[in-house]
Amino acid sequence: MHDSVWFEINGKPAVVIASNVFQDAAEKQAAALGLPEAHRVFVPHPIQDATDEEMRAKADAIVDEVVAALSK
Repeated sequence: MHDSVWFEINGKPAVVIASNVFQDAAEKQAAALGLPEAHRVFVPHPIQDATDEEMRAKADAIVDEVVAALSK
């Protein structure tokens, strides 16, 4: 969240992509950093043991959401 907030404050669109178990933490951290509206997109957990094919499927599922977040 720190990097994403820094980029946004400096006029550069950014979006955090993380697994959904970190959703609550990301929302709290964005608020604590002064940018509660910081863009975030979450993929289903877990990711650490996902195969390349599973990771591509997770990425494919959110690509439109990421592009939309960067276009706001």
